[in-house]
Amino acid sequence: MKQRFSAVWKSSVQPRKQRKFRANAPLHLRHRMLAAHLSKDARRDYKRRSLPLKKNDEVKVTRGSFRGRTGKVSRVDYKRLKVFVDSVKQKKVSGQEVEVALDPSNLVILKPNMDDPRRIRKKNKK
Repeated sequence: MKQRFSAVWKSSVQPRKQRKFRANAPLHLRHRMLAAHLSKDARRDYKRRSLPLKKNDEVKVTRGSFRGRTGKVSRVDYKRLKVFVDSVKQKKVSGQEVEVALDPSNLVILKPNMDDPRRIRKKNKK
């Protein structure tokens, strides 16, 4: 297991290899790891079950202490594999408000941002 990255680890059941796969994955695979399910209405419109998250997608939090909140994705962190939503903020001891990092599996896309022409092409493909 000296290799830095191998696509074969994806099929391994060993947790250490799964962690290594996620930690050393290249950007084109990290982008896919940051995908979230579409809402039922969006599923019907776009004929897909999920899409990778992008900035300005409208999402709803489905798990955790911020459950039920909706907002737009303000930032996507490919290094940490986390998403930041503009309406999900927490106060620090100093009084400063900071955005909370959320896992994409705990989000549902209500309205995807379809400004990107490649994203639209994928929608019409299926």
